[in-house]
Amino acid sequence: MDHPIKRDHARFRKIVKGRIRDNLRKYVSKGEMPSPKGDGTFKIPMPSIDTPRFKFGDRNQGGMGQGEGQSGDPVDGQEGDQPGQGQEVGNQAGNKELEVDLSLEELASILGDELALPRIEPKGKKAMPSVTNKYTSIGMTGPNSLKHFKRTYKEAMKRQIATGTYDFNDPRVIPHKRDFRYRASDAKVEFENSAVVIYMMDVSGSMGDEQKEIVRTESFWINLWLKSQYKDIEVRYIIHDATAKEVDEETFFKTRESGGTLISSALKLCREIIEKDYDPSEWNIYPFHFSDGDNWSADDTKLCLEILDQDLLPASNVFCYGQVESRYGSGQFYKDLAGRYGEDDEKVILSKIKNKDAILDSIKDFLGKGK
Repeated sequence: MDHPIKRDHARFRKIVKGRIRDNLRKYVSKGEMPSPKGDGTFKIPMPSIDTPRFKFGDRNQGGMGQGEGQSGDPVDGQEGDQPGQGQEVGNQAGNKELEVDLSLEELASILGDELALPRIEPKGKKAMPSVTNKYTSIGMTGPNSLKHFKRTYKEAMKRQIATGTYDFNDPRVIPHKRDFRYRASDAKVEFENSAVVIYMMDVSGSMGDEQKEIVRTESFWINLWLKSQYKDIEVRYIIHDATAKEVDEETFFKTRESGGTLISSALKLCREIIEKDYDPSEWNIYPFHFSDGDNWSADDTKLCLEILDQDLLPASNVFCYGQVESRYGSGQFYKDLAGRYGEDDEKVILSKIKNKDAILDSIKDFLGKGK
């Protein structure tokens, strides 16, 4: 039977996960993201709830409806309709927040339940070697924590019977050091399905801070889901205006340029990274491109479609394009992709992201096919 504390803890976590699920859309739309702790868990801020309790007063005072005064007298000495006097604004902390730790699997489960996401069917065969130790054999040496008591006493009994020291009327078994047996592990190398996510973002002048914040929030939750589906994932970042370059995560979300936009520059660099580092027969490859839809020319858009058809689509699980609405963006690239592939294509997934409230719907667009 489970200990009552364990049952209460399990019930508390169930309540917490329910609260997070209920508020997930609010968390995401406000750009709030769980903080990774470094041990595989994430901190989630939640409003704390104070348990109601009685506060007892002086026993010498009268109770409710007792003491001086007549029926109809104003409370606290105030006149009938006279407005009360306000209190000064306080300078103390207000609502307290409770930080709850949840594992990646628990957070991904909340996201998956909220968006009804199917589990991903991996395409790549193998990539990451995973070493697991399984205690399937018995050894004669080892630490006391791995001592196999049943096998130890069995060896001791065999020795005592063989030497004639075992008394059937007084069946005591006393192991000697040479009788000790220990659980031993066998290392097994397995190849796990793994994935690489290649994020590309237009950082030209029309992509402002609000648009980048949308991409940052969306990429966090996309990574979270993919990490729950694969043993490990690698993430690469490409920024571009008229030229493209690979950068680290911090640079990806902080860079802003003022030049024009050539989307083909990002797709070319993405193609180079895949050809150099990721064999499509072994890796699950996810290119994501975010832009406000402006491209320099129709000729460059034609080049983009050629790169997609000939290189990126055959190599990738899916190619995802997220168009972040901007007052300066025309949105033409979305129209060009939709005209070429349609909005229900299995390999090209398109999503319009009007504002932060649309982030969760966009994530469902990208991940809802289980590719």
